[in-house]
Amino acid sequence: MNRQITRVAVISMALLAALIVGTTYWQAWAAPGLADRQDNAIQRVAEFQIDRGKIFAADGRTVLADNVRRKVDGKDLYFRRYPQHGLAAHVVGYSTAVRSRAGLEASQNDFLTGSNTNLSTVLDTTLDKLKGATIKGNDLHLTLRPGAQRVALNALAGKCGAAVALEPKTGRVLVSVSSPTYDPNLIEGNFAEASRPKFGCQARLLNRAAAGLYTPGSTFKVVTAGAALDSGRFTPDSTFYDPGYCEEYGQRVNNYDTSSPFGTVTLAQAMQSSINSVFCNIGKALGGRRLVDKMKRFGFYSVPPLETPVNERAISGLYNSRGRLVTDENKIDPGRTAFGQGPNTAEPRLTPLQMAMVSAAIANGGMVMKPYVVERIVAPDGSEVTKTNPDTLGRAVGARNAAEIARMMESVVQGGTGTAAQIPGIRVAGKTGTAESGVQGTNTTSFTSFAPADNPRVAVAVILERQSGTGGTTAAPIAKQIMEALIR
Repeated sequence: MNRQITRVAVISMALLAALIVGTTYWQAWAAPGLADRQDNAIQRVAEFQIDRGKIFAADGRTVLADNVRRKVDGKDLYFRRYPQHGLAAHVVGYSTAVRSRAGLEASQNDFLTGSNTNLSTVLDTTLDKLKGATIKGNDLHLTLRPGAQRVALNALAGKCGAAVALEPKTGRVLVSVSSPTYDPNLIEGNFAEASRPKFGCQARLLNRAAAGLYTPGSTFKVVTAGAALDSGRFTPDSTFYDPGYCEEYGQRVNNYDTSSPFGTVTLAQAMQSSINSVFCNIGKALGGRRLVDKMKRFGFYSVPPLETPVNERAISGLYNSRGRLVTDENKIDPGRTAFGQGPNTAEPRLTPLQMAMVSAAIANGGMVMKPYVVERIVAPDGSEVTKTNPDTLGRAVGARNAAEIARMMESVVQGGTGTAAQIPGIRVAGKTGTAESGVQGTNTTSFTSFAPADNPRVAVAVILERQSGTGGTTAAPIAKQIMEALIR
């Protein structure tokens, strides 16, 4: 009898313990996760009773997101409004009752709704709740320069592509435009119109600047030059013979311009004239592993550390035909990779953001800065909740070699393939890119640059889809407009 009582007591104690553990889990540890679930209707309605924080551009005056107050069933609800329409739609994103959230509206939701765990915010929101007052969220102040953002958006009008501008010394994102843009005000009531393809561009809501992966073509030669100089095997004065092609695995890989073999040239001249055969032979000499290692130092093969949602940022690197990252040296064609193309077993693909990070690193003496778009977060009473401080991701290229690459890039704009990026009175460094798109007669064109070359203040990358020209004729003029807008 005692044994049975003991058994019942043990089972009862076990069930009681399980009940305590389960209750504690759901009320303490799991509660934040449940609250964040976007299908939690009660939580969603409650959040629309919060006076959501505003989002400002870098000038502190241009409002990118604010609220409209409406009475619904006797309650004051706050609905999002985007006064600048598509100016920075892919960065700011949207917050709606039906379509949920995207962009900074999603990733910074805790700050915008005052539910972040900073002590000052917790105290303020707790007092508001006790008083029955409307809870106010924190404001975001971004690094985006509205004037230059508008210039970039207008320059990309009618084209599929993206442009990114960074401040080399800090990593601030000064411009981030994805084209075509969309009007986030339409997401709630007219999603079909907001997402409808425009001027032949699909995936209109895709942030091409941070999540669009493109074959870079010759802009990748900046990375290859970094690997070449840092290896100690090459200098800007190293000589090569160009017959108009290089031999790779028994096949000829032609220059983009097959009619003009350049003969004996230096590495600096090969950069200026964008000679594929020279970089092909450099890639063969370095091997795939050294190229991949250098890519990683520039930020490839990792998610760019931006404040937008992680699912809205793509990893740059070598990809196979199934869309998977490739690091196996045996599957890499170092010759083709070195000039920014490749077989479908391992082809370079990068985002405009990553391309801007490459030129910004060269401009910054070889140091890669962590890109950021949220400058600071401000409480309703005007106090600063948090401020972003510039941070490094590491050294991509030695300082002396970065200076050599900068000089070579400057010669590209002075008298090479990038003359369309020249700005009177300002020294500009850049590199053009033209990659086969797979569609007859069209290319993916690009340009990466920084200026002033002698004291860099801005690094710009532009990538365009389905162009009939080259990077020098299509992307470079757009980069020039953006640099002028930011510098002048």
